[in-house]
Amino acid sequence: MAISRRKVLLGSAGALGAAALPFPKPAIAQSEPIKIGWLAAMTGPSSAPTIGFNRGVIFAVDAINAAGGVKGRKIEVITRDTQGDPTKAVNATQELISQAKVHALWGPVNSGEALATTPIMARAKMPNIHPCVVESLIDPAKFPNAFRMAPSNSQWDDAVRSYCLNILKVKKIAVIGDTTGYGVTALGASVAAFKKDGADVVYQANIDATQPDMTPDMLRAKNAGAEVIVVWSVTTGMEARMFNTRAAMNWDVAFVGHPSLASGEIAGLVEKPANWKKVYAVGYKSVSYDGAGKLPPKTKDLVDRLTKANVALNDTLLWWIAGGIDAIELFAKGVETSGSTDGPGIIAYLNSLSKYPGYFGDYTFTPTQHNGYPTDEIVMSEASTAKNGTFALAPGYS
Repeated sequence: MAISRRKVLLGSAGALGAAALPFPKPAIAQSEPIKIGWLAAMTGPSSAPTIGFNRGVIFAVDAINAAGGVKGRKIEVITRDTQGDPTKAVNATQELISQAKVHALWGPVNSGEALATTPIMARAKMPNIHPCVVESLIDPAKFPNAFRMAPSNSQWDDAVRSYCLNILKVKKIAVIGDTTGYGVTALGASVAAFKKDGADVVYQANIDATQPDMTPDMLRAKNAGAEVIVVWSVTTGMEARMFNTRAAMNWDVAFVGHPSLASGEIAGLVEKPANWKKVYAVGYKSVSYDGAGKLPPKTKDLVDRLTKANVALNDTLLWWIAGGIDAIELFAKGVETSGSTDGPGIIAYLNSLSKYPGYFGDYTFTPTQHNGYPTDEIVMSEASTAKNGTFALAPGYS
């Protein structure tokens, strides 16, 4: 429709008249977007999870904004590529808080960055949700603003140990980690927990991930009588070499452990597909399909919606996408429920959640417990069965 010069002038006069009067502050606030900072390692060696999470973030923001936003306010995500570098993550955190004036922060998604950024967010009383596994990142006394929406490493360890002892019903355990700080720490905790539960840890070793030949350690584990090999490492090359060595030894032992055992990279590193069988990685009920190939109804509905929206699923993990959706929706619900973008209001909302029904899991937070993911939703997956980012349940689950 054509707009006349007279209408433009009248409109301008009206705008000038309004500008001459003090505009009510609440009205200004209600027109502003809800700003969520996203500390995203979009590039660099740890980018794979971030790319999946980011697809969920975009999907959630588009869906909420298309439905009218949060009480009429649009969500604006301000993304900073940290490249997996703690120093860059610190700089991005400070910039998002002091200059971009975000109302909440999502991420980082790896523990090295989070160890550097979590104290900064705490000092700023900035609501923060992240999926990082290191135990010390969650401490309601030191970091009352930080909430973990994925399992901690001890929860992974509990699930792995339960599968070995209660489903596989083995007692003689070999535990192998790499030589990184994570590998050494995770191996020590795993060995102690197995021993506490009465298992016999017959072999344990931290292996240099660049070690080309896994035969010496695999032979030691076999000669010690190991009935299962528990692996704590994110290094897919080392893991694939162990699988290939097992096949060369004609040893029918199961591997159980870290989610990286199910990484798609391994398909190109094993000498033949059969070498990747009898490998069970940490997974989740929400993104696992049963013997008939069926996903939980809520997950199936999500996959259908993601597919309709042309969100790629075949090169990532569904739980990463679901986690990105949940993080944005949790912040949106916090603003909607508290009626404010103030940090204390969002934090109070998160502290009140009991079995909040997310797509990745049902979250529970209290003022004294900020580990929100339930251990009983962690399962083992058959590592080589990825389908649209979901996996078949490992043998033994009903």
